[in-house]
Amino acid sequence: MELNRRAARSVVIDMAGLGSAGARNPRRNPSDEDLVRALYAEHATPLLRYAVHLMNGDRQRAEDIVQETLLRAWQHPEAIAGRPARPWLFAVARNLAIDSYRSRKARPFEVGDAGLEVMPAPDDPERALESWAVADALTALRPDHRMVLLETYYRGKSVAEAATALGVPAGTVKSRTFYALRALRLALEERGLAP
Repeated sequence: MELNRRAARSVVIDMAGLGSAGARNPRRNPSDEDLVRALYAEHATPLLRYAVHLMNGDRQRAEDIVQETLLRAWQHPEAIAGRPARPWLFAVARNLAIDSYRSRKARPFEVGDAGLEVMPAPDDPERALESWAVADALTALRPDHRMVLLETYYRGKSVAEAATALGVPAGTVKSRTFYALRALRLALEERGLAP
């Protein structure tokens, strides 16, 4: 392990491109890949563990954070030259996690395709007119016929449940339903909506 740390430090110093004059080498040199490999070998596991904690157990996002952190270390080797890399890497990972959290909060919640299923269908004017005509025909029925149709058809109750709700015997619900449907058919025919 000590050998890896020494190798990583020497790679970091080489990566920074600092010569005896302290000038920065404008070109990336072959030690770039060595730097990333050394940083990954030494810091990836604890960095991933920390990123998983920051991302509330989301390993995929945590791996993205680690990858972006190591990319930033590769892009800015001067930030870790001459000092331990781990504190800088952890700070960058923390900042990336905060940025990720803020960007998710700024975006609206994504619901997927399930939201489309509950969207109302476009209005059909003919269907709306039919609904108004049926509602008008229902108001033309006697109150006891109207109530039995509301209970059995619109509220979906069984004959026994409708009988209990209306306070009449089940046989009365059956006969009223029969005569109510007959009266409703006549009322709809008068309005030009024969079933």
